[in-house]
Amino acid sequence: MPTSAKPLKKATSSDAKTASAKRSGEPPSVGAALASLRQRHGLSLDELSRQSGVSKSMLSQIERNQTNPTIAIVWRLANALGIEMSELIAGNAKASIPSINLVSAHHTPTMRSPDGKCELRILGPIELAGRFEWYELTVHAGGALKSEAHEPGSREHLTVLSGTLRVQSGDAIQQVASEETVRYAADVPHSIANYSKSNASALLVVLHPPQ
Repeated sequence: MPTSAKPLKKATSSDAKTASAKRSGEPPSVGAALASLRQRHGLSLDELSRQSGVSKSMLSQIERNQTNPTIAIVWRLANALGIEMSELIAGNAKASIPSINLVSAHHTPTMRSPDGKCELRILGPIELAGRFEWYELTVHAGGALKSEAHEPGSREHLTVLSGTLRVQSGDAIQQVASEETVRYAADVPHSIANYSKSNASALLVVLHPPQ
């Protein structure tokens, strides 16, 4: 989702935090896909660097498979290209999944809105991005996370852990108190706002329709 200053898309955020975003296991290898998509969009390395906030040297290294990006950098690049993260990582060999995979707090990717009033900690694994996503959401007093419509059939489920939030889906509006859950259509413009004087936190689940 996003803020009034600049929309912060959940699956294609332009404000994903680049530090400390590597998950356990190998990060996604996206070099060939990135080069192809960049050329398809008619962008130079300089132009993509400006739009994504990722340095030109890093982009060059990624395309030449000299380094693999963190999940948060993939998020930035997908947003700059106007695509889903899955398009960048599609076709890459999937690493074997261990029986138990622990992701430390330090390695959990985080996105912040430009005004700093909304924060999304990305709890879902990269392989489910664009299908099933879940986040820990913090909205500071006066903050609002706003999203454009997702694909038809998309829905969101929000459980407030502390404070009070107001959810708007299309023309419908619902106040949600602590320990309450609201489910709503995400295939229309929607938002989560905090009009109180204290911070609020919640768990947010995004369900995309089957492809």
